[in-house]
Amino acid sequence: MNIIYPLVSVLIVSLISIIVALPFLIKKKLSHGTLLFLLSISVGVLLSTVFLDFLPEIFMHVEEHDHGHNIIGAPLIILLGFLLMFVIEKFVHYHHDKKCENGNCGHGHAYNLAPINLIGDGIHNFLDGLVIAGAYAVNITLGITATISIIFHEVPQEIADMGVLLYSGMSRKRALYFNFLSAITAIVGALVGILLIGRLDGFTEFIIPFAAGNFIYIAATNLLPQLHRHCKLKDSLIHLFAILLGIAIIIVVTVYSPHIH
Repeated sequence: MNIIYPLVSVLIVSLISIIVALPFLIKKKLSHGTLLFLLSISVGVLLSTVFLDFLPEIFMHVEEHDHGHNIIGAPLIILLGFLLMFVIEKFVHYHHDKKCENGNCGHGHAYNLAPINLIGDGIHNFLDGLVIAGAYAVNITLGITATISIIFHEVPQEIADMGVLLYSGMSRKRALYFNFLSAITAIVGALVGILLIGRLDGFTEFIIPFAAGNFIYIAATNLLPQLHRHCKLKDSLIHLFAILLGIAIIIVVTVYSPHIH
């Protein structure tokens, strides 16, 4: 595997945190409609990456290498990826709720939320790096689609993270700095992934279904519920169009990018 591809990809993903934060530095924010449009594209990108790229690759591997015998292994790993994301979010929400129960949700004590948010986001970004490295180890197309999926769901995520850090009382520059530090854990994840690929048999066979579980969780529990809150016909049609646009992006990448292992 050419290590340049995953390293460049995670660098781009990490830089997204700075690009997304720039409007906060000049005291501007994305409109709510624009954010929902990006969320909708993210849904299409994430789900199409799972169903058009990850799952076919998983089924092909089971058929070729396990001769169809180990049919439960990959689905269990998908469930593991789904449940781990649930556990990470529960950890973050639990500590946030404990602060609120203790009466520390006001601006004066909200700074305590910043470390919790950064830790959760750092773990999430580390896993993103592992996924990108593992996807490129399979083939370039899978690496590209995984990277695109992560970029699209990172945009609304980074906007939310910046909002939490600013609410916690950080200055804009300080929030940008810590958000970027959290984001570069993706680079660490990619480096760990590259090392594991060469030293741990079965790593790529594990990380792809694991990533599928991650992506399904993000789309189904984080993004789609946000869209269901807006029931007007016009909004729903715009969201549907954006979801289809996200699917189209992955179809184009899958069809026209080289399947080089």
